[in-house]
Amino acid sequence: MSKSIEELKSLTTQIRRDILRMVHAVNSGHPGGSLGCTEYFTALYGKVMNYNLPFTMEGKNEDHFYLSNGHISPVFYSTLARFEFFPVAELSTFRKLDSRLQGHPTTHEGLPGIRIASGSLGQGLSVALGVAQGKKLDGDDSLVYTLHGDGELQEGQVWEALMYAAAKKVDNIISTIDYNGRQIDGDTDDVLSLGNLHAKLEAFGWIVLEEKNGNDLEAVIAILERAKTETGNGKPVVIILHTEMGNGVDYMMGSHAWHGKAPNDEQLDTAFKQLYLEAPADY
Repeated sequence: MSKSIEELKSLTTQIRRDILRMVHAVNSGHPGGSLGCTEYFTALYGKVMNYNLPFTMEGKNEDHFYLSNGHISPVFYSTLARFEFFPVAELSTFRKLDSRLQGHPTTHEGLPGIRIASGSLGQGLSVALGVAQGKKLDGDDSLVYTLHGDGELQEGQVWEALMYAAAKKVDNIISTIDYNGRQIDGDTDDVLSLGNLHAKLEAFGWIVLEEKNGNDLEAVIAILERAKTETGNGKPVVIILHTEMGNGVDYMMGSHAWHGKAPNDEQLDTAFKQLYLEAPADY
């Protein structure tokens, strides 16, 4: 069922509450990047991507999504549950023994919505390019979407894949870079600067789009829809999406400190007051 923008905005807040509750319950996980990418996931699954339920691994004649920076699994799991891939109640098993919701997504337990295990950074684009080329061979006109962290771009395999995509004219893929400027060890510019990322991606032969308001749901929907119009032109498409790590929770924003740290009881309560919903759908 199609949801209105207001419904999707409320759902975005609910997903943020899910993220915090999940990492708090087990005192582990990665809330910072998850909170920063919530609008992207809500836009992708709520408005942009064409997919079918029940989920099938092959996913013929439907769009695919591949999460490369797998440590932001909380936002991925919550989104999948809220869009009815699996029961919302299962979110309470996050990172627990025998759970399908491991710290990084895995495929061996058959969690609906997960097509690759993504823990080691830098590999997602390579996998997605293979899928995108497979769709072309099958005569499947659907698109492949990927998400990557900006710190992840320090991995050399990403650049090999970027070069391959342009050389082989893989024009049915839309990759997005979560450009929040922070990673686990500090600011990305201090750890290993990406320099002029826009120019570098263009030099590698990609169509490059950029959105400065990556935490504005309507802006994210618009840039993804624009990216769709750029596909099929002989070049892969990439979006540089500027987000704020920890967005929505004031004490988590403006720092890399919450990349991989869970809030305590008092901090969780403070965050929930900031992420207020009239009728939160707890699990």
